[in-house]
Amino acid sequence: MRLLIDGYNLGLERGTGVATYARNLSYRARALGYEVSALYGGRSTRSNDPLQSEVAFFDAAKPPKLGRMGTLRWFNEVITAPAGCRVDEVNLSGAVLYDALSNRMPSFDHLWNSPRIFQRAHLAFQHTKLASPISSPLPIDIAHWTYPLPLYAKGSLNIYTLHDLVPLRLPHTTLDNKRRYLRMCRWIARTADHIVTVSECSRRDIINLLGVPEHRVTNTYQSVSFPPELLAKSDETVRQEIEGTFGLPYKGYFLFYGAVEPKKNLSRLIEAYLGSSVSTPLVIVGAPGWKSEDELVMLDVLKNLPTGTGGSHRIIRLEYLPLPMLVSLIRGAKATLFPSLYEGFGLPVLESMLLGTPVLCSNTSCLPEVAGKAALLVDPYDTRAIAQGIRDLDSNDALRATLSKEGQQQSSLFGERPYENRLKSLYEEVINSRIKNRKFNSLLDAGYCAPQDSSDNF
Repeated sequence: MRLLIDGYNLGLERGTGVATYARNLSYRARALGYEVSALYGGRSTRSNDPLQSEVAFFDAAKPPKLGRMGTLRWFNEVITAPAGCRVDEVNLSGAVLYDALSNRMPSFDHLWNSPRIFQRAHLAFQHTKLASPISSPLPIDIAHWTYPLPLYAKGSLNIYTLHDLVPLRLPHTTLDNKRRYLRMCRWIARTADHIVTVSECSRRDIINLLGVPEHRVTNTYQSVSFPPELLAKSDETVRQEIEGTFGLPYKGYFLFYGAVEPKKNLSRLIEAYLGSSVSTPLVIVGAPGWKSEDELVMLDVLKNLPTGTGGSHRIIRLEYLPLPMLVSLIRGAKATLFPSLYEGFGLPVLESMLLGTPVLCSNTSCLPEVAGKAALLVDPYDTRAIAQGIRDLDSNDALRATLSKEGQQQSSLFGERPYENRLKSLYEEVINSRIKNRKFNSLLDAGYCAPQDSSDNF
């Protein structure tokens, strides 16, 4: 069976939760025996020279800006996208050494590329309201789109993952064009062979807001895992890395990691942390997103206070860390603080639990079902409740030990094997449904008519 996944988020320079989802999906699908192709939308790899094609795929240099003729050619591509997007296979000879990118790459049998396919499809959908089909190098049994994209594979089963409906539930927390986003979601609701999501909370949103029948939406949750070599590090090695790199004491700091954007509720977390009066430092790891300056405004206020006053010296902010260093930082934290306003799944919660780090998180959206009873749950809108939770975690050794133990047990429910079983059931169900529909349509085409109930004969 051939499976296609999109590389829309996999191609980003810095990872996202959706990229982690797509990467884990590729690994688990291949473990189930699927032949996996990953579709990217980078610079053109079309060449009669295999080496040039391979180098172009991994080339990090930005392509030259389009001139006047280039702009016309680009416009033509956008207009023609709904007629079909050509996809090329990237032939890997082994000449390019991409071991350093292994943490970003999916598990694959084939790499495919179509220049700017995701941008072209979005623009075409925006102006024509038509989705774009792909013309793939090999037949596809299932196209699993890991993000709401106006793309589909002709003659294949098309499955779409909607992680959440945050732009519709909390429109003030995202920059998405809400009209366009809703149109996209409704197109998926009408045309998808099946819709996948990652929590029961998101599943209810999709059913209630988009009007999708319950049998067409499946919650598979997510797989939570890390490379074995990162898990195999000893506590002493992690201690040395944390102390040597950041000058922080092992199990002597709180941690928040995730995008700096309104839905992550970082402004309230900072306010609560400062109000808790704990001396344990807070480390914030996250790239700036929309309204990041508003979320971090308290830090700017503290910087303007006289030296030696305020709590800015207790807060350390880092924009980005590579995965190995981030894993060590999570393992070395006293607790992870994640009072997000709304999540589709909440990957940092379970990642921290898997690594044995206690967690404080919100009692809203999907987080209670994902964290279970293994986290300290608080109202994300109540800074006093968050502050009290921070004080409890800071002072109560027994509480942290209990949450650490229960968190690891909870994370096992979202391991590789359980996720594979859910994924296998999903694909089998969708495939069997297609077979049944084809048989039924064949009977209709042949003129078959089911016998009437005798009670209908008068």
